[in-house]
Amino acid sequence: MKNILLLTLSIVLFSCNGNAQKESKISYKVSKTDTEWKQQLTEREYHVMRNSGTEPAFSSPLNKNYEKGTYVCKACNTPLFKSANKFDSGTGWPSFDQEIKGNVAYSNDSHSIYGTEEHCATCGGHLGHVFNDGPRNTTGKRHCINGVALKFIPEKK
Repeated sequence: MKNILLLTLSIVLFSCNGNAQKESKISYKVSKTDTEWKQQLTEREYHVMRNSGTEPAFSSPLNKNYEKGTYVCKACNTPLFKSANKFDSGTGWPSFDQEIKGNVAYSNDSHSIYGTEEHCATCGGHLGHVFNDGPRNTTGKRHCINGVALKFIPEKK
């Protein structure tokens, strides 16, 4: 009887500490149903932006893009990063030393080996992660972003 009580108590305690219980329902300016996101985004974009996936390293043409312009959210066109803040981190993903303030939201998953997760502050789309191993002569930050979550808008000449 004592073992059954301990087992039941353990199950209740551990199930209440699961990640699903910790997820918060944040309301975003741009909000769509799962079906609407699937209609708008490609399969890979949906996997990365709506399921916090990661594209393969070196798969994005934006990784080696050195044109002047702005990187915007693929899902809602919110400006996220400026080309002036882009650098080659050698990791295989587009990297920036700073975001456009107010347009990127952060969530710290203490269980993640990837550090602080980044989202579009307008639609909640997963972008990538930020690390403290970026250029020391600027911010020291490395925003490691999935290229599939971005759209590049060239600067007008």
